Amino acid sequence: MSLVDVEGLRAAYGQVRVLEGIDFSIDKGRRVAMLGPNGAGKTTVLRALSGMVRTRGKVEFDGKSLAGKATADIARRGVAHVPEGRGTFPALSVEDNLRLGAYVRSDRAAVREDIRRCYGWFPRLEERRGLQAGSLSGGEQQMLAVARALMLRPRLLMLDEPSLGLAPIVTRELFRVLGDICDEQEMTVLLVEQNANLALDFADHAYVLESGRIVLEGEADRIKGDDDVRRSYMGY
Repeated sequence: MSLVDVEGLRAAYGQVRVLEGIDFSIDKGRRVAMLGPNGAGKTTVLRALSGMVRTRGKVEFDGKSLAGKATADIARRGVAHVPEGRGTFPALSVEDNLRLGAYVRSDRAAVREDIRRCYGWFPRLEERRGLQAGSLSGGEQQMLAVARALMLRPRLLMLDEPSLGLAPIVTRELFRVLGDICDEQEMTVLLVEQNANLALDFADHAYVLESGRIVLEGEADRIKGDDDVRRSYMGY
């Protein structure tokens, strides 16, 4: 059953059109990658689903329209967005960042339990729980950004370039933990990632964008194994 249904999605920044009427869907519990070159519109797709850019077309989440909804309202419905560049609050402690991730929740005992679970997933964050987020390494900040998004208890987790600027060993560990969390939580994920190999290893299904249009879709394994597809659309 589809959790996300998008039809004829268009988006622009001022006079610059970015998305040219794209259609896609995401089934519950699936991991979907959005691939393509820089400027293809991948980040704008996430921003559109989060209510951060003006759009036209149908965008539904669990059968209900997100059109015209504020970002905070969309978050309350269970959509968490980890933007490129992490977006943590550098002057606040690690634990305060996690608490802010649950700002739409009122179940305080459950929030405390979820902070404990986040520390279980990311032990380095517990070691640094009282430190300012800005003092963490890049990998630790990305872990914090993901953990903060998980504090929402999202039904859809959207990740924008989570490997950006990270060492390969840190990236592998981050995606290993993400895979474990997805399996445990049966969470739906929409991943934008420049590293196509990494994304296709993680995802079940993939869409390829080019100049604001979807030019290819299919199961991740099939796309990864097609030499012509990889050369034409992913540059390797």
